[in-house]
Amino acid sequence: MFVRTVEPAFYDTDALGHINNTRLPAWFEWARNDLFPLFTPDLDPRRWRLIMARMEIDYHGELYYGRDIEIHTYLSRLGNSSFTVTQEARQSGRLTNTGHTVMVHYDHQAGCAVPIEGTLREALREHLQEAEADDA
Repeated sequence: MFVRTVEPAFYDTDALGHINNTRLPAWFEWARNDLFPLFTPDLDPRRWRLIMARMEIDYHGELYYGRDIEIHTYLSRLGNSSFTVTQEARQSGRLTNTGHTVMVHYDHQAGCAVPIEGTLREALREHLQEAEADDA
């Protein structure tokens, strides 16, 4: 599991005084950066080996300005050529958001998905775990 900490900025808030719901997709994308070197070690976009197939976010509770947010990132499914990245946002120990993103190991030149094999599969298995229960 990867863990990153976000310190919300004032501009992340909305008119209701909460963290705006549009911030979560951006923060979750930022936290997925930890997985990218497994696929493209030099992060050269010309050799990028991933595409996103699906993203969903569940909003369990409100997030607030002035308190750090921890984002936990791990794999909850590892298929033949795709995998599901599960992410959890927590503030003050409370689960506030859960995201699931399906990523595909992809050959952009051939225009098709490719199997996840060998050392890449082993590296991804190290981050495979069951999603935590919703305690919000």
